[in-house]
This record gives sequence, structure tokens and C-alpha cells, in this order.
Amino acid sequence: MKPLEGRVALVTGASQGIGRACALRLAAHGASVALAARNVEKLQQVESEIASAGGQAASFAMDVAQEEQIKTTFKSAIERFGKIDILVNNAGITRDQLMMRMKRADWEAVLATNLTGPYLCIQAAISSMLKQRWGRIINITSIFGQMGQAGQANYASSKAGLIGLTMAVAREVASRNITVNAVAPGWIETAMTEVLTSELRESMAKAIPLGRAGTDQEIAHAVCFLASPDSGYITGHVLNVNGGMLMG
Repeated sequence: MKPLEGRVALVTGASQGIGRACALRLAAHGASVALAARNVEKLQQVESEIASAGGQAASFAMDVAQEEQIKTTFKSAIERFGKIDILVNNAGITRDQLMMRMKRADWEAVLATNLTGPYLCIQAAISSMLKQRWGRIINITSIFGQMGQAGQANYASSKAGLIGLTMAVAREVASRNITVNAVAPGWIETAMTEVLTSELRESMAKAIPLGRAGTDQEIAHAVCFLASPDSGYITGHVLNVNGGMLMG
């Protein structure tokens, strides 16, 4: 029997990158997966991949910056699968700019997606988990929420806030056998990092003790561990997956 057989996972930002990798890995471990993102065409491609491998998945168009879309999606996912056991809050955006030039609209857009979105998704999923007295909430934060990054005051703040949200909710729901953890990726090769210059990519690699960027699969492995029965005594934890870039 697969470790997540009979479980239902909902993954935000599941259309590409880390979210896609997490969805495929959770399905491979036996979970039925509700795929949520703005790009329905890409979601359906992920759904097809899962189905062709013998798994179960369904796609839901959802922007985590839109509260009504979150409510509708979670209601539809529960109607489709009967419950939500595992929530992976992965959807995120960047709007990089130096602090002195950052527009308030860019600050608010990043906070709305990266922090308020997970808060609303947790609220939408928590009643299902409380009812069955079992749940796994996994928030994808970032190394830059731990160490900061020039030009990313909005992004770093949202990811630092997500760590605080993780720990606060972990304390609230621990008595109901629901764990809440975060995974903090370091430098990961994704569509978000592909646009960076080769010089910046080389300098980043030099700052990583393992000497390379990570992969979305390596983040997915961490997420699946925290979603599994093996992680039942871990909560309020930030699992760093960064090649040693941040130690201490």
C-alpha cells in the first residue's frame, strides 16, 4: 500500500515548477490531488500526467489572491473528493524592486498572493481536517524569508510572515492531530529563476556549499515527507532545502 493511499491533497500553484512536482509526487505516493492554479490549460496537462500514471486528479481554476475563488475551489474539491487531508500552499509571485522605488501596488500584490492567500486556503481547508482529526498543512516559504534579499522586501516579508503563520496555526491545531510545517527552498531551478542572468546564476551557485541549484523534485520529496505518516511528530517546523546556503 502506498503511504498516502486514501488521502486527498490540494496543491496551489500546481500548474508548473514546484507545485507541479509536488502534485505529481503526492499522486505517485497514492494521494488523490486537487490541482489549483490560474492556468487551466497547464493544470489539465498535469492532470493528464497523473491519470496516465494511474492516479486521480482534478483541475480547478483559482487565483489565491481572490477570496471568492478560494471558497469556490475548496467547496468544489470537497464535493469532488469528499474531503481534504493535505494542503500544500505553494502559489507565489514576485514583483522585485528596490525599496525606495517599490510601488505600493507591487507590495500589496505580493502579500495578497504569498501570505493572505495561504491564510485563506488554510481557513477553507481546516474544517475538513478538524472533522476527521487528521491533517497536513505544508507552506512553501523561502530562504529569503529567513535571510532577506535586496530588491525583494515584499517577497521576503511575505515569506517571513508565512513562517510565522505556520508556527501560529501549528499551535492552534496540534491537539486535533493536524500538523503544520513549512519547506524553505533555497536556489531552485524553476521558470521563476530561468529569466535571471548567467552572471547572477553563477554567483548564486558559488554561495551554495553543495555548489549547485536544487530541483523542484528535491522540494517535492520534502513536501511528501511532511505529508506522510512518517512525519506525525513534526509540527511548527521549517525544513530548509537549500544546499547548505543558510546554516545556523
